[in-house]
Amino acid sequence: MDNFNEFLDLLKSLIRQPSVVGAEHAFFRVLQRELEERGAKVTWYEGLLVAQGEQPDRCHFSSHIDRHGLMCTGPNEFQFAAFIAGKKTTLLGNDVGNELKLTLMNRFENTPVLAYEPWSGAYRGSGIINNAYICEFRQNLIFEVDGLEHLVAGTPVGFLDKLRTDQDFLSGQLDNVLTAAMLVHLFSLGFQGTAFFTAEEESGGSWRYLLEWYRRFGESTNNLYVLDTSPYRNREEADKQLVVLRNKDEHAEFHPETTQNLARLCADLDIPFSFKDQYIERLNQQTLGTGQPKMGIGRTELGRITANSNGLVHGTTLQIPTTGYHTMNETASITSVKAFLQLICQLGNL
Repeated sequence: MDNFNEFLDLLKSLIRQPSVVGAEHAFFRVLQRELEERGAKVTWYEGLLVAQGEQPDRCHFSSHIDRHGLMCTGPNEFQFAAFIAGKKTTLLGNDVGNELKLTLMNRFENTPVLAYEPWSGAYRGSGIINNAYICEFRQNLIFEVDGLEHLVAGTPVGFLDKLRTDQDFLSGQLDNVLTAAMLVHLFSLGFQGTAFFTAEEESGGSWRYLLEWYRRFGESTNNLYVLDTSPYRNREEADKQLVVLRNKDEHAEFHPETTQNLARLCADLDIPFSFKDQYIERLNQQTLGTGQPKMGIGRTELGRITANSNGLVHGTTLQIPTTGYHTMNETASITSVKAFLQLICQLGNL
């Protein structure tokens, strides 16, 4: 792929720009500049940036642009931003599990962070996470950060990141700046369709913003491809396929014809693929009777839209298999990324 280095340069630039869930406006500004430089018409809506070419109905892609981070909630007190944006607190009877809190408590120790003004993206300081604990009174996960004691409540704090590459892999906080960068790159290649960039996916809210757009402007049926990363436990499992499809998630079944057409395109291009829902169902069969908890088949932006649109929106998902999901070391193979780009170029008539 002759222009792959151009894509990597774009990804290196975007991954350094914070986009904490619930505080994505500054990243939308960055995307607007990059898209308009590539000839796209860009329109802002609440929680949504829409980029369109000269044939906007030709193909619809969506990628969420929020990433995990922290939100300042008091003097030297920070909470996981997705919990704040999703109002996940015991005060409302809508808590997250202690197992997840304990996992997150240990995942980001000594991680460098960057504070920014949520609208403009102006720099507000940097620091390092030095402690995390569960407050016994609020039953909530609290982080402490060296160097950001001066921040006021409401300031977002992103994990300081840069793209790491070698001959075979890309690593960093890839979810989901990776596919967002791909959609920007498509306009460099002459894409004339529509690309949606959604906020608050990590807190379960992005589907509302996208469905609102379709209710404003959509036709009777709207075919949508939602792009994302997909977690696997190790490289051996991740490398069994180059791209990941789904028939359904926990919310809804995806559009069968669109899904099968995508599967046929993968086969025509000789791109190995698998269905994530079938993979998880096989794992559940293998652990049946062992006492291990049953795994859910996942919750996606498209599933929520499909379940709530009354037939207005349908489509399917396309995902990149990764390891180290929701960490600073999420890793995708370069072979997989190139195959993914090849697929969306075909879908976008490039």
